[in-house]
Amino acid sequence: MGKLNVVILRYLSRDDFRVLTAVEMGMKNHEIVPVSLLSSIASLKHGGCNKILRELVKHKLVVYERTKTVQGYRLNYGGYDYLALKTLCSREVILSVGNQMGVGKESDIYIVASPNGEQYALKLHRLGRTSFRNLKNKRDYHKHRKNMSWLYLSRLSAMKEFAYMKALYDRGFPVPKPVDYNRHAVVMELINGYPLCQVHKLQDPPALYSEFMELIVKLANHGLIHGDFNEFNLMLDDQDHITMIDFPQMVSTSHLNAEWYFDRDVSCIRNFFAKRFNFESELFPTFKDIRRAHSVDVEVSASGFTKDLQNDGDLLHPAGPEEDSDEEEEEDDEEEDEEDDDDEEEEDEEPTDKEDEKEETRVDMEEYRHAMLELEGLKVSETHADTQDEGEEKTEVALTDGGDDKTEELEEELREAEEECPELTDISAANKEFKPFRNSDSLQHVAEHRRRRTDSEATTGSTASFSTVSLPLSCLREEVRQKVRTQLTKQQKAAQRRRLQKGEANLVTKSRRENQNNIKSSMESANFWG
Repeated sequence: MGKLNVVILRYLSRDDFRVLTAVEMGMKNHEIVPVSLLSSIASLKHGGCNKILRELVKHKLVVYERTKTVQGYRLNYGGYDYLALKTLCSREVILSVGNQMGVGKESDIYIVASPNGEQYALKLHRLGRTSFRNLKNKRDYHKHRKNMSWLYLSRLSAMKEFAYMKALYDRGFPVPKPVDYNRHAVVMELINGYPLCQVHKLQDPPALYSEFMELIVKLANHGLIHGDFNEFNLMLDDQDHITMIDFPQMVSTSHLNAEWYFDRDVSCIRNFFAKRFNFESELFPTFKDIRRAHSVDVEVSASGFTKDLQNDGDLLHPAGPEEDSDEEEEEDDEEEDEEDDDDEEEEDEEPTDKEDEKEETRVDMEEYRHAMLELEGLKVSETHADTQDEGEEKTEVALTDGGDDKTEELEEELREAEEECPELTDISAANKEFKPFRNSDSLQHVAEHRRRRTDSEATTGSTASFSTVSLPLSCLREEVRQKVRTQLTKQQKAAQRRRLQKGEANLVTKSRRENQNNIKSSMESANFWG
């Protein structure tokens, strides 16, 4: 996290930036990126990646780390700065980098110039310094994640600051004009002024105090709270015009601790004016004075704003003209009901109509369910019919085995039932049209067919078993093919790793030989002097 040295940037080649971007891409899923992965991502010639990595380590753009399990490289803030500056230069946003203007607990600020000769301020976010490491309790960049790199957190911080700055600048707030951003770098307008902490005299302290309080309330009316509204994040020019900076810590007015943040911003300004300018005022805003008019926190997704609050109609979606017209129609209906006396009889008849409608809807729903079951459960109905047919066949076989006495008794019972219920004759006639009627001849035919079927089961058992086993065999074949493919791919990847790791082995052997030569030379010199 040292100073920004841009001298080496002009001497880096295209392959150098290719390897830097490969390290950045590898760090999305790796804390330490191995050389095999870097060479595969960069896709350079054999041995070229190792040579470039050694040069980048020499210039402190990449760090080499070696542990018991993994050895590889990781990107530091120097290489990340070079990638961001290269992108901004290619967009023709900046052309040169000047002196350092300021250093904060989470950023560095430099003067830069555009190709047109305009001067801008370049803010490089550098989260992870020892003075500001308790980030989980003070920022919500992590969300549900447990482990994240400082580079990625700095990138999120820069994105948030640019979004806040653009939204506030478009709405006329006194903030620097945002120009562009990339990774953890934000380019903005250069303000010709001084921080409020360096100002010791004011022309009109009460007027400036009221402007600060109005600015806090205006932010809250737009749904935002600065969260760090103090003398270090406010700038004044020669005419005492206010400019507000530093926005990553802004929260929504819907935040759980929004009132505490609001009161802290107000107390910071009151305490500073009391200490520096001996000005105290009994007039100061409170959180209850907020009259929310806009929802900038929704557009920017400020900290503390959730999707549940977005669905709140009272807060974000007020009643429109359509809802007002609906309410007027309901009031007119109520007045007409009160004026008309004859409507009471109609109201007595309405429940019967409603009951009829409910019964019709129930019938319609039953028909709909029945139709859906027929469409979706064809196989179920077929299996159910098959089971019924099998049950009928079993009873019929049992009747044939029982003898002619049982059949005669059944025929007599059927005759008596026909005499008592003549409707049965019609049902039997209808059954003859759709299903074969079961009489004694048909029962004997079914019994003979049953015997033939049992005799032929022994011969057809092999074919049935083949039809049942054919499906699992195809599944097994597919599983075997998939296993063979995965094994082949593993072998190919292992061979590729061996090829890529040859460069690392060459480096290790070279370092060992150098150590051996050093030892030999030291031993010879010791023998010479001793």
